[in-house]
Amino acid sequence: MLRCRPQTSDKLVGEFLGTGPVARNKMIKNWGFIGGVAAAIAAGVYVLWGPITERKKRKRGMVPGLLNLGNTCFLNSLLQGLAACPSFIRWLEEFSGSPTTQSGKDNQLSSTLLQLLRALSSDEPGEEDVLDAGCLLDVLRLYRWHISSFEEQDAHELFHVLTSSLEEERDRQPKVTHLFDIQSLESLPDQVAKTMTCRSRAPLHPITSPWKFPHPFHGRLTSNMSCKRCEQQSPVRYDSFESLSLSIPLPQWGRLISLDQCLQHFISSETIKEVECENCTRLQQKTTVKGQVPESQRTTFVKQLKLGKLPQCLCIHLQRLTWSSEGTPIKRQEHVQFTEYLSMDRYKHDVSTQRSKRLTCAPKPKEAENSDDVIKKPITNGADAEHHNNNNPFSNGTCSSLFLHSPGVNPQLSLTYDYR
Repeated sequence: MLRCRPQTSDKLVGEFLGTGPVARNKMIKNWGFIGGVAAAIAAGVYVLWGPITERKKRKRGMVPGLLNLGNTCFLNSLLQGLAACPSFIRWLEEFSGSPTTQSGKDNQLSSTLLQLLRALSSDEPGEEDVLDAGCLLDVLRLYRWHISSFEEQDAHELFHVLTSSLEEERDRQPKVTHLFDIQSLESLPDQVAKTMTCRSRAPLHPITSPWKFPHPFHGRLTSNMSCKRCEQQSPVRYDSFESLSLSIPLPQWGRLISLDQCLQHFISSETIKEVECENCTRLQQKTTVKGQVPESQRTTFVKQLKLGKLPQCLCIHLQRLTWSSEGTPIKRQEHVQFTEYLSMDRYKHDVSTQRSKRLTCAPKPKEAENSDDVIKKPITNGADAEHHNNNNPFSNGTCSSLFLHSPGVNPQLSLTYDYR
């Protein structure tokens, strides 16, 4: 065993003390710098790899959390909202479980999304208490969507990205079963669905349809126009929607804004002036003298929006981005009150009423066109109210979305798509 003599230690201490103050301060600073670097490395290792103790399993009844991969709060909030929709999870199970979607890389999005939603909605004890949703962003990048996890994005825009990508996945599926797909040809048809029969009354081979029913967020809007002079009704037009973008009406003094007021403001009638009416022109031709060319009659029309088909799960998006008269963006901070139950009967399209209104009536005087009996929609988001586009993106932090279950029934782009 080596021992240090007292004379040697005294000599080393004397040499250290004998040095100048500049040399001693330099040595102390070097050792302090080395100690700080070592402490930073140890803290980084602890943050990245965590403690050495084993991770506990998730308990029954506890939902797992979602890891924040930078600024992925928009993705985590959307996944948590979709996980609370059992109808959407069942639809994904039927779509991913069909024989035509179980092969290869064609169903990466539906299978990845289904795996995440199952883990978030299951109350069974699992291996992990924190989930990583980065795999979903990787799959969306395969669909040529440029999504950065370190930039703030919009959850409402990502919702439409998912639905459009699922439709793209559907379009890649064969619409007719291949003759070599023995499993699909030998599978028995559903007992509930009615099978096609030929003249021999023998059942035909079932043709698998991976998109037999649309997703639960699919609904239809109806729009029709009527002339205020002759009350002639135009044919009803049906447009598909996946979410309702509702503008917030101006608040009244001392009153709260409710969701019913936003829906009523959405379906309120609007007037469109200087529209050519064929029925009024036809009636004018009967009263004109022979030899005179009748002029086309331009009157005022009333446009009405209604809900033609309610989706199984209604997604409501509140537009909080408005524009001032100077052209600057303003975020609406009003609180919108939600009731426990929401009745949609008053907002649905009534077919019987529409048929009765389509009866041709006698033309009214022209003075009736300028009456103020119709509420005119204000201009929102810098666009006319009739040009409603539910898929328009909005900048992050200026809008909010909500999923409502119905049983039985941007100015700047943050997510870019590569069309190559």
